[in-house]
Amino acid sequence: MAAGLILAALNLRPAVTSLGPLLEEVRADLGMSGTVAGVLTSVPAACFALFGFTAPRLARRWGPVAIVCAGLAAIAAGLLLRPMAGGTVAFLAASALALAGIAVSNVLMPVIVKRWFPDRVGSMTGLYSMGLSLGTAASAAVTVPMTDALGGSWRTGLGVWALLAAVALVAWLFLARGGTGGSGADGAGTTGSETGGKEAGRTDADAPPATAESVATAETAAPADGPAIRITRSPLAWAMAVFFGFQATAAYISMGWMPQIFRDAGVSASTSGLLLAVMMAMGVPLAFVLPRIAARLRHQGVLVVILGVFGLTGYAGLWLAPAGGAWAWALLLGIANCAFPLALTMIGMRTRTHAGVVRLSAFAQSVGYLLSIPGPLLVGVLYQHSGGWGQPIALMAGFMVPQIIAGVLAGRDRTLEDER
Repeated sequence: MAAGLILAALNLRPAVTSLGPLLEEVRADLGMSGTVAGVLTSVPAACFALFGFTAPRLARRWGPVAIVCAGLAAIAAGLLLRPMAGGTVAFLAASALALAGIAVSNVLMPVIVKRWFPDRVGSMTGLYSMGLSLGTAASAAVTVPMTDALGGSWRTGLGVWALLAAVALVAWLFLARGGTGGSGADGAGTTGSETGGKEAGRTDADAPPATAESVATAETAAPADGPAIRITRSPLAWAMAVFFGFQATAAYISMGWMPQIFRDAGVSASTSGLLLAVMMAMGVPLAFVLPRIAARLRHQGVLVVILGVFGLTGYAGLWLAPAGGAWAWALLLGIANCAFPLALTMIGMRTRTHAGVVRLSAFAQSVGYLLSIPGPLLVGVLYQHSGGWGQPIALMAGFMVPQIIAGVLAGRDRTLEDER
């Protein structure tokens, strides 16, 4: 299962980050305006919001492993069909198919970590996040050189990533066939430590898993002595959703537009891809370390603030000298983007049961991605109408303020099940 997590994680960003370095070529070939390209960079967030809401219900019916298998199949199919598109609509439809597969897998990864590794939530979230960062960085770094080596067509450069998804799909089909997942309450995949309460010395993130029954009926994520709060009335859930939404906004603006910012500043296409890869590569070591640190803290707000300061500094440098300090700004913004593994860890720590993590993960990610939709689109509109990157970069920096505030609120030591 650990190997399966890594393989799945490697495939949850190449559909997005492989496009950024080739966005100029795709726009020219398909006749996209800056505004339409902004819509394209908002499609990931829209798909993650729309399809993420369906993941808990699908998982209850078929089991999380089966749904991850279906998600990987959709990723492979979408990445294979996207280069065949003859126009913008077909390109968007194929992208949406791949992104739908990513969406359901995104939501279910914390669920799988909480279920199969209940005593190692921090370390396993770090391992999964590290794989995700590695896939993100690799696709950003090698897409342009690989495209050149394969004949120079953006269609070939984007389509080759379907092979990686196919490899992961084979591994997850093996896991599903081996009975790791199953459906509903019959395939809980529990670890044998299905005892209630907390053991001495454990944090909320280390609480033992709930029974399979509670996973199949995710609406009952509440203590025995009180009713479950509606997820839409939970201050914790909304704080997590807003924090997740603004970190996703920053990430998808970076993945969609950062190479173009560097190219417009005079940096070559291949170097721009490498700069994006550096940003994403920062998540490889930090995604493994940060969740482990977060799991040891009662309040994760200090980590949220530190990452926010790195982000604000990076945006300031990008506004003042985009080409002169490009590598430094890429490093700083890469550190700031590690708010994603921190958010995933906090989802696990803010719940005590499998059912709770299903509810909180689905709500925080789906609502969060919904909130992040306008960001990349607004950047594209400002870029087209202002003719430069000053206003878009100021907007990016402005988004960091509510991210910090919401993250501090979400990082407080409490759980969803305790809210009534």
